[in-house]
Amino acid sequence: MTPAPSYPGALAPERAWWLESLGVRLRVHEWGDPGAPPVVLCHGMFDHGRVFDVLAPLLAERFRVVAYDARGHGDSEWASAYSWPIDVISIVQLLRSLRRPAHLVGHSRGGAQATDAAARAPVDVRQLVNIDGFGPPPEGFDEFGERSTKPLPERFAEYLDWRRGASTRSTWRAYDGIEDLVDRRIRQNPRLTREWLRYFAYHGARETERGWIWKADPHLTRGFGPWQPGWIAPGWAPLRVPMLAVTGTERDTWGPLPEKLIQERLAYVPHAERARVAGAGHFVHLERPRETADVLLAWLER
Repeated sequence: MTPAPSYPGALAPERAWWLESLGVRLRVHEWGDPGAPPVVLCHGMFDHGRVFDVLAPLLAERFRVVAYDARGHGDSEWASAYSWPIDVISIVQLLRSLRRPAHLVGHSRGGAQATDAAARAPVDVRQLVNIDGFGPPPEGFDEFGERSTKPLPERFAEYLDWRRGASTRSTWRAYDGIEDLVDRRIRQNPRLTREWLRYFAYHGARETERGWIWKADPHLTRGFGPWQPGWIAPGWAPLRVPMLAVTGTERDTWGPLPEKLIQERLAYVPHAERARVAGAGHFVHLERPRETADVLLAWLER
């Protein structure tokens, strides 16, 4: 078996446990003093809780840091189907399992879901940090983050073709080695280093007799339906906890959105503040973990 790679500043969770959520077991990771005020971290699409192995130890100097693998991701169990509301419910269940209000931090898809969870369970959330989780542009994204210019019927046909193929497979194809996983991921995230992606892939994949296979369920990769990005901002109007909206300053595969569009979406948030981490793209907490931690700690300790 391939030995676990190291990465500067990365610290494996000090504790781990399982949370039962709507019939699916979710893996939960922890750092820091169990008696300290809790901070819950929510990862993005195709990521996993170990993506916070660098940020979490920095926050754990003052907080109990809790990160989880969303259903179908990391070491959590797969489900028969995936929907946005169920993931939001899982975040609320995780918050309530802590038995005290927590700070809530989410990145990308996890940032948007954390925002929805905070809007629906305000008594369980003290403060909210959304890291570049403000949704796609009006024209949407394609698989590698390019803004799609294809007509809606053509995009729908592509989705149906993909879904037809996905329904016949139960796992990802196997890769010969972990470097092949790195090659695959770096196409989507060219700003991230190979050293980090090697660490990320080791914890986000498993080594089998056939080769390396991603842990994420292939059936959660894409969706299509009656939803528009313009619906995001009005859905945040019920939010009653304060939000810190964080982005990097560098254009990346998945963001940030134009500032004008971010401000339009934040206009519906009753209590929002803005922060930028210089020199970072979409993966703010990976490219600039110390700077990101400083921004978060200054906000969370108010």
